[in-house]
Amino acid sequence: MSRTRTYRCLNCLDEAVTRSFDTSHLSMTCPSCGSFERFANEAVIEQFESLEASPPSEFDWDRLERREKLLVAERIARTDKTLADFDVTDATEA
Repeated sequence: MSRTRTYRCLNCLDEAVTRSFDTSHLSMTCPSCGSFERFANEAVIEQFESLEASPPSEFDWDRLERREKLLVAERIARTDKTLADFDVTDATEA
C-alpha cells in the first residue's frame, strides 16, 4: 500500500486533495474557490503556519511577501535547508 500525501489550495487554504505521490505542489483548478492555483504539500503548509505563528528572529519575517514565505517554508520542509541558509536583503539595496 502506497502512502498518500495531502495538498492544500494556496488561494483559499480550505480545499485539500490527496495523491499517491510526493511532490512540492500541484497546479489545478480549486473546486472550492474556482481559481487555477497551486496546491502545496501539507508539510509545506504546516511549516508555513508554524513560521507565521512564531516568526523567526533571524530576519524580518513580516517584510517577506507571502510567496517568499512559502518558498522558505518549502525549502525547510522538503530539503535539508534551515533558516540559517536564508539571507533576507532589502531589494532597494541589492
